Amino acid sequence: MSRLSNMLRTQRFDDYRFYHQSTINQTLHLVSAVIFLGCYALLFSDPALAGLVGWLAMLTRQTGHFFFEPNGYDVVNDVSNDYKETVKVGYNQTRKIILLLVWGSAPIALYVDPTLLGLFDAAGDRIGFIRHVCALWLAIGIAAGLARMLQLFATRDVTTGLVWVFKVLTDPFHNIALYWKSPFKLMRGELIDTAIAGADWGHDDAEEAPHPT
Repeated sequence: MSRLSNMLRTQRFDDYRFYHQSTINQTLHLVSAVIFLGCYALLFSDPALAGLVGWLAMLTRQTGHFFFEPNGYDVVNDVSNDYKETVKVGYNQTRKIILLLVWGSAPIALYVDPTLLGLFDAAGDRIGFIRHVCALWLAIGIAAGLARMLQLFATRDVTTGLVWVFKVLTDPFHNIALYWKSPFKLMRGELIDTAIAGADWGHDDAEEAPHPT
């Protein structure tokens, strides 16, 4: 259990210090985390609506990454952006772009084939079509998580993949605890989180931490 805890701490700390330096991005993650909790609440009562809410949360998160997070040389961690993209455990920018393209193509695919090769009954009205799209979005989100988990099984190890899945599922709760002060930092004009440089999560003792080579 100690090893699993260290691996989880490593993944969370690297995610924070490498990919969440912008307080705008942190604030958007805070908003996204609250939305994701709504998605979780809807999963068993209205999966289609949960799919819509979940992707709204995801787009909020990715807006922060794509438009506000620094993409040049990382002077805080003394690594290049290319290095960070290479060692990232989860979805790096290239994988995210592919995933977003798949997400965006879902309505087009359903418009061309309303049954999607027999997976759905043809929608009788616009609301039915939208609900089918939302259900497909939910399936894409789940499939994306499972696909990355299996990829981590093959390229790293089973433990890394399972820890990453647990991290992703619990990120909304962790993000709220970690970033609730970010809007106040942003209002003070602190665009880059100055606390990152001195942050210490016991990282020296954590396992499988990526380091510059």
